[in-house]
Amino acid sequence: MAERNVVIAAAQGLHARPAQLFVQAAARQPVPVSIRVGDGAPVPANSILGVLSLGARQGTEVTLAAEGDAAGPALDELAGLLARDLDAEQPA
Repeated sequence: MAERNVVIAAAQGLHARPAQLFVQAAARQPVPVSIRVGDGAPVPANSILGVLSLGARQGTEVTLAAEGDAAGPALDELAGLLARDLDAEQPA
């Protein structure tokens, strides 16, 4: 299983808009991805309720995990997304 640790950069953490952007990106991945905070239970990264339930604030370290041939690129893309301040970016 591939994993990536990343610190949440969004000023307001993984609240509504950043969580939505992250969940949409996770749903586009060719492999299932999970996300967890610390030693907590992982939740599906493509579940808005699961992601919001993590309560991840700015500066919280989360762990992304996935299995399969496409796990590395999928985790790299999602980790890069979380490492940006999505609150400061304009909607497309």
